[in-house]
Formats: sequence, C-alpha cells, structure tokens
Amino acid sequence: MIKGRVWKYGDHINTDLIISGRYLDEYDMKSLSAHIFEDLDPIFAIGVKPGDIIVAGRNFGCGSSREQAPAVLKEKRIGAIIAASFARIFFRNAINIGLPVIVCPDAFCLLEKGNIITLDIRGGFILRESDGLRIGFNPLPEFLIDILERGGLVPYMKAKLGRCDA
Repeated sequence: MIKGRVWKYGDHINTDLIISGRYLDEYDMKSLSAHIFEDLDPIFAIGVKPGDIIVAGRNFGCGSSREQAPAVLKEKRIGAIIAASFARIFFRNAINIGLPVIVCPDAFCLLEKGNIITLDIRGGFILRESDGLRIGFNPLPEFLIDILERGGLVPYMKAKLGRCDA
C-alpha cells in the first residue's frame, strides 16, 4: 500500500517537462531533482514530499526516451504515478527502476490536487481518504509487481538468479 498526497497534471506531460534537457549536462539525480517539473509547476520541487503521488491524464512521459525522467521522480521519492496512459518507454523505464506506474483513466476525473489517497497495487484500487471513494484499475501483472517490490529490474534479476554480482 502506498499512501500520499496527489499532485495533478494533464495530458501529454513529456520528459522535457519532467526534467528539462537544459539540465542534463550531468547525471546527478540529486542536483537534477531540484529542477523537476520546473517549467510546468515551479513549486513542485520544493513542495513535494516522499510518498506523494502524481495523477495525470493521457500519454504521461511522452517525448524523448531520456531515462533521467523516471529516475529524477524516484530521486524525489514519488510514491507512484497514476495516469490515464503512459508512453511505453517511460512506463518500462519506471518499472525497471522500481517506480510504480498505474494505468487508471478514472483517477484523473475523480481525484484532485491535494487529495490524500491510498494505492493498493496488488488489489487494484485507489482509496480517496476524504470520503472512502474506491477507484478500481487493472492490477499490474504479477511479474511487474515482483520487479517493483524488489526495487527494480536489477535487484529482481539478482534475486531471481541467486547471484550478488549480476
């Protein structure tokens, strides 16, 4: 279960809005995280708290396939991203680093910025804490949940192979 406060954004949030290419001269996630969503929501980087949840419309993570976009969100300790749909490469990059991404079109219509929600990835539902509204979604396949629970693809494969050098 993941519990957090909602930050809400619209459709087609591209990777350049998540972290602008003008900051990608280095690969230090801590430094980059100070600029997350800078051109979209200047208060996000200073206002977001660990466990907060992003709710968005269609095609979240579109644009370039830069892996820094999900990585910088993970650096900020985002609890999950819930969107009506995701760009495929963003979706897999997020799963591969252990950042939960959930497809739920109804969430965008039913949740507002500031709502406190609980997300049950295995159970396939979101609970809006203020009134108990339960929003269902199709749970991720079990192997993707396993990857998330291990903290990403590399730790998952190390555990699966029984090796510490994989």
